[in-house]
Amino acid sequence: MDLHHLRESYSNEPLDENSVFHNPIDQFKFWFDEAIKAKLPEPNAMILSTIDKDQFPQSRAVLLKGVENGNFIFFTNYNSHKGTQIENNPNVSLTFLWLELERQIRINGIATKIDVQSSTDYFNSRPIGSQIGAHVSSQSEEIPNRQILEDKLLALTSFYANNPIAKPEHWGGYQINPITIEFWKGRPNRLHDRILYKKDSSNNWLISRLSP
Repeated sequence: MDLHHLRESYSNEPLDENSVFHNPIDQFKFWFDEAIKAKLPEPNAMILSTIDKDQFPQSRAVLLKGVENGNFIFFTNYNSHKGTQIENNPNVSLTFLWLELERQIRINGIATKIDVQSSTDYFNSRPIGSQIGAHVSSQSEEIPNRQILEDKLLALTSFYANNPIAKPEHWGGYQINPITIEFWKGRPNRLHDRILYKKDSSNNWLISRLSP
């Protein structure tokens, strides 16, 4: 594979430390709204990186489902690989990449479970198929074939046709309390703009520019 000639020329739209919002959550919401207006596919898709027991980073895509009180929220199976890794090490990283806008956001923070009622409220708002799917899948566990999932789905779909669907105890939300948030904007000649927000000891946000 010859990838040497794969290059993209970036625009000259700047990202300046003197013009960004003082709070990175406001800057994130501003960029996120622009991603929605640009009709990007799944703008709330983000890469969640955790650390496993062997100290290897593990990354996968999940969906952002809210930004509340400065925290980034997503939902998952607590027994999954990501859930057990967060249980052992709550330090995580999130990455949003919006290539069409030549923008990237990286977030480092601490993950904690949200309250059960909030998880239940969100679970009840999901489509029925997604609710049943949360019961069908023992996420991250090895299975011999797909037919096991199909058979379990059929059985539970029949069962829940006449029974209420309760949130599984092992399913719920996490909130990521950010410590650093970096905004990246592609610029010509690979001299990209990188603006870093970092919390100080008093939880105030400090803004600095990083060399590309």
